[in-house]
Amino acid sequence: MKGLELSRKYYETYGRKALRKAFPELFSRMAVGLAGQGSECFGFDDELSRDHDWGPSFCIWLSEKDYLRCGWSVREVYESLPGWYDGFGPRKESEQGGGRVGVLCTQTWYRNFTGCPSGPRTLREWRRVPESWLAAAANGEIFTDPLGEFTEIRQHLLDYYPEDVRLKKIAARCAQMAQAGQYNYPRCAKRGDPVAMQLALDEFIRAGISMTYLLNRRYTPFYKWMYRGMKDLPIMSRAYELFGRLASERREDIQEEARARQQLIERICMLTEGELERQCLSRGRGLFMQDHCRRLLEKIEDKELRESHIMAD
Repeated sequence: MKGLELSRKYYETYGRKALRKAFPELFSRMAVGLAGQGSECFGFDDELSRDHDWGPSFCIWLSEKDYLRCGWSVREVYESLPGWYDGFGPRKESEQGGGRVGVLCTQTWYRNFTGCPSGPRTLREWRRVPESWLAAAANGEIFTDPLGEFTEIRQHLLDYYPEDVRLKKIAARCAQMAQAGQYNYPRCAKRGDPVAMQLALDEFIRAGISMTYLLNRRYTPFYKWMYRGMKDLPIMSRAYELFGRLASERREDIQEEARARQQLIERICMLTEGELERQCLSRGRGLFMQDHCRRLLEKIEDKELRESHIMAD
């Protein structure tokens, strides 16, 4: 059973009845679900995930006023629920995993992930938040939210970046893909430097995967789940297989391996260019990826953002 399914069933079996009985008025102002950090919030959990920060549990989000007034009372009821459910449990919390579930304050929760109690609103605020934190703030599932406060902020995040911010990030990824994959990787290969080759390849893969998420209007998750998450992206679905081949390509001769990887790098760049054209963001197949940056930047309406350093995103 996946963690999200376990969380929902655990809440429906034990949590809902206990919370409604103990807090008949407050219950209509509670948001309940599972979201945030952890592979189970993305639906990526497996048997290996169950050794820590996994098990029967859920989140209860309260407004700041309700949290200060009733938070401890709600926590007592939550902690009184059975630790086991359907053969699973109790949840094993690691030192770093505390506070991910249980009773939480809506404004504090969003501030922890985005720096803002109601999510980023200005272009500067959007640019400050790492993509992986936005991915964590918008993942998972909300089981109930009668008040709608938590879901309203969540929907604001799910609506994705303002287009100017997305365009700036896409331009930055074009520059990074060009620099690391099309320029530095073959130069490092000619020098026969395997460590530099691997570092350049890593930079290209990170930038290329982030580009794929941006073109899908999805936030890139924590690096451990970047590639796994690509499997579910509808746009540029072929990229999943190409990045897998790029990472696993092995040859006895380092130069043959480099040539095979360069071909895969160019195929990924060509696939990206095709999607840039389909979304009417830039045109031109077979170009150096850097050449798309100017066209992308010209589409940005905010002058300050358009003229800021491209590698800042």
